[in-house]
Amino acid sequence: MQTLAVRTLTGIVASLEIQEQKTRKKRSELPRSNHPQTEPGMTMNDKVSLSDPRDLYPAPPFPDQPQAAPGLAGKMAPVPDHGEQSYRGSGRLTGRKALVTGGDSGIGRAAAIAFAREGADVAIGYLPDEEADAKEVIRLIEAEGRRAVALSGDIKDETWCRELVEKAVSGLGGLDILVINAGRQQYREKIEDLSTADFDKTMKTNLYALHWIAQASVPHMPAGSAVITTASIQAYQPSPILLDYATTKAGIVAYTKALAKQSIERGIRANVVAPGPVWTVLQPSGGQPDEKAKNFGKDSDFGRPGQPVELAPVFVLLASEEASFINGEVYGVTGGKGVA
Repeated sequence: MQTLAVRTLTGIVASLEIQEQKTRKKRSELPRSNHPQTEPGMTMNDKVSLSDPRDLYPAPPFPDQPQAAPGLAGKMAPVPDHGEQSYRGSGRLTGRKALVTGGDSGIGRAAAIAFAREGADVAIGYLPDEEADAKEVIRLIEAEGRRAVALSGDIKDETWCRELVEKAVSGLGGLDILVINAGRQQYREKIEDLSTADFDKTMKTNLYALHWIAQASVPHMPAGSAVITTASIQAYQPSPILLDYATTKAGIVAYTKALAKQSIERGIRANVVAPGPVWTVLQPSGGQPDEKAKNFGKDSDFGRPGQPVELAPVFVLLASEEASFINGEVYGVTGGKGVA
């Protein structure tokens, strides 16, 4: 019996080693992010020495690079670091099932990659025009040996929001992490330039969809689940050219804090991440005037914008059991500007 047990254990170890080799091979075949400061093999989790955070990532000025909304991250210069090569997980979300809206690029992409590296199966929502970016994310999730579900549609439509959730639950076999991150940002210099149609699109994308998706998701989520929304420093320090966007981000904070008081009665935590200037495709695709996009992040304490991967650990924390006593909170990742 002892000999049989040893043989069985040896077989299991060998099987695990083969799986790990396959995962490493898949990772090695993935494209590297254009991140000039990252040494080969270095990750967010195992930097070999302390580094000046001001110098970790590219600083402006950036090249002129206007794109039509919604834009593609792959066309940006420099290409944002979403953690493709720089985030390594440690099993903090093993067996979890996550839906991330806006998971094709930017902060949502960084969260999706990190969740997969931490052991979760991940569904991502995105617009049809973002298919090229979304395919890359699906490949990255699958490279970790995790289940990936691609869900293309427009969250301004209530019917699609509810279908999105049902398809995510069906494709993943459940749902216990919900990240409502997709957003619309289009600047307008004057109040006269902000049309009713503009205002309506921003409200529906950033606020109505938040409600529709949360309302459809919560009944599926067991105790121990987590809801994470993406607000912005704009909720606290609004820019004059982002009237509608800033309004929705303040609304996201209030909605999530109220939801947290309800959802904890089901054992579900809800929290907010409020980024500052982060280098995502929102900026060159109409989110900022060309000159501001060129110098984006210059006024942060770091003299540069944040990279999406720098927010990934916050999303992982809030999704994990490590955040078991965190509810209704706003986590600012603002480059030193703070949220209050």
